[in-house]
Amino acid sequence: MEKRIILRGALAGAAAGLVAFVFARIFAEPLIQQAIDYEGGRGSAQAALDRAAGLATDDHEHELFSRAVQGNLGIGLGMVLFGLAMGALFAVAYMICLGRVGNLRPRTLALLLAGAGFLTLYFVPFLKYPASPPAVGHEETIGQRSAYYLIMVLASVLFLILAVILGQRLKPRFGTWNATLLAAAAFVVVTGVLMALLPSFGELSTNVAEYGKHATETPLPLRNEAGDIIYPGFDADLLYDFRVYSLAAQGLLWAVIGLIFAPLAERLLGNRPIRVEPAAEKAAA
Repeated sequence: MEKRIILRGALAGAAAGLVAFVFARIFAEPLIQQAIDYEGGRGSAQAALDRAAGLATDDHEHELFSRAVQGNLGIGLGMVLFGLAMGALFAVAYMICLGRVGNLRPRTLALLLAGAGFLTLYFVPFLKYPASPPAVGHEETIGQRSAYYLIMVLASVLFLILAVILGQRLKPRFGTWNATLLAAAAFVVVTGVLMALLPSFGELSTNVAEYGKHATETPLPLRNEAGDIIYPGFDADLLYDFRVYSLAAQGLLWAVIGLIFAPLAERLLGNRPIRVEPAAEKAAA
């Protein structure tokens, strides 16, 4: 049974990754190309400033793969494999939750779990550390940024698990509706506290020392010694559009996982709620 559920999750995830890739290829890839063009133009302007000041300049490295390969085969394969991995992880979480989180039908549990996956693995971390296209972010802070983002992902998953447990504990006293509201409020509060404690990327020590204190790592206008702008800052509209489409692509991925897996699970398990007996009841039986 477990292998069949995981296989269905992996297939649903691969299909979802393919759908998300088509969406990203149409809407997000042109924005990525614009960001890369900006990065190249800014790099050339910076090199011209360095040469005028008598400083050494770094030669541009040739890309191992062309942009056509990266934007089609690379992103496509990456998103399908990512979807497959998320689908398998989703199926494992589904088996753990099945019969343990309330009187839910297999289809309903699949849809709720897909929403939880999107919420914890992407949306909550996105609120603190939103996705950024090429040219936004400094190479010196990659390690720090990755660590803080991972903290947000792991914390959001842990907080949601604890919120579900809290809701189950409160249900006998307050009822399902009120217990759910209280658990959701607790999740929002602890998540908000963590977001307030974690620094924004612009406040990282490396950025403050090099660029001053800012809210983000978005490139500011490039100026010469006289203070004149010789290259503009990163386009705010481009950054906004990229983040909207990134959020939409991830939402689409998890929605497709849930919508494909739900009927497959119900066909396998039936349409009745499944409950797992407590260990004490099993021992008594």
